[in-house]
Amino acid sequence: MEQMRADGLDGYDNRPIGVFDSGYGGLTVARALQKRLPEESLVYFGDSARCPYGPRDQAEVDRFVQQICTWLLGHDVKMIVIACNTATAAGLAHAQRVFPVPVVGVVEPGARAAAHATLNRRVGVIATKGTVESNAYSDAIRHIDAGITVFSTATPRFVEIAELGLKMAEGPIEDYLSDASKVYIRPEFEEIAREYLEPLRRCEIDTLVLGCTHYPLLKALIGGVVGRPVTLVSSADETARDVDHILRRRHSLACPGNVPAHAFFTTGPDVEEFRRFGSRVLARPMDVAGHVELPTVSVN
Repeated sequence: MEQMRADGLDGYDNRPIGVFDSGYGGLTVARALQKRLPEESLVYFGDSARCPYGPRDQAEVDRFVQQICTWLLGHDVKMIVIACNTATAAGLAHAQRVFPVPVVGVVEPGARAAAHATLNRRVGVIATKGTVESNAYSDAIRHIDAGITVFSTATPRFVEIAELGLKMAEGPIEDYLSDASKVYIRPEFEEIAREYLEPLRRCEIDTLVLGCTHYPLLKALIGGVVGRPVTLVSSADETARDVDHILRRRHSLACPGNVPAHAFFTTGPDVEEFRRFGSRVLARPMDVAGHVELPTVSVN
C-alpha cells in the first residue's frame, strides 16, 4: 500500500497506527479504533509468549514496552497505543521520552472516564497485580478529582478466564453465549468473580474500572456480580477517542476514502489459534496474521 505522509500540504497520513498488548486483550482497543476510525490502518502486536505481564517486575515490563515500540516503528507506524494497563503503568513515560511518534496508554483515558461517571465519588478498580501495585489508576483518578475514594483489587485470574473462555467458545451453543457475552462463562468462573468483587460491592462503589484490556471480554460476568447500579468503565472507547483527537490535531488522519490494511502479529506459537480467537474479539475476520520471534530481554 502506498503511504501518504502528512507534510503540511495534504494534511493526511496513511501510515498505520501501532497497537500492542501482552495477548488478546488489546484487541478490545483495536476494535474500538476500527469502529471510531474506520479508514485507519492498524499493526497489532500481541505478546502472547510472555503473557501475562501482571506478575512480572515493572522494570522487565518496561523493557518489553521499549522493545515492542521499536519493532512497531520498524513497520513505519505514525502513532503507538500501549493497549495494556500493566505495560502503560510500567513503560509509557519512558516510551514517550524515547520515541519520535506520539505514544499513548490506556490508564489515563480510563481514569478520566471513571472520574466523570461516578456520582458518589467511590470508584473501584480491578486490574492485574502489577497495575494495582503501581497505583497508576488511583493516582490518575485522584489527579482529576482528589475527593474521589478509590478501592483497588488485583484480579489476575480474570486474564486467564477471558482467554480460556474464548478458547472454550466453540460450537453453536457456546457461539450464542459468545455473541451475548463475548466469552463462554463456566459456573466456576462466577465463583471466582464473586470472590474478587464482593468486597468492592460492599464498599458501595458506583463505578468500576475494568483496569485490564482483557476484562471487557468479561463484562457480562463482572456486571452480573456487581449489579446494575455500578457503571462499568472500559478504557477502550476513551482511548480511541484520544487517538482520534491527537491525529486530528496533528493533521495525521488517513485521507478520506483510504482503504485500511490491518495486520496482526503474535509471539505465541500458534498463529491459527491467535487468528481464530482474535477474530472473536474483533467481531470480524483477522485477515493478516503472522508470527514474530523477539530476542530475550534481560533486566540489568
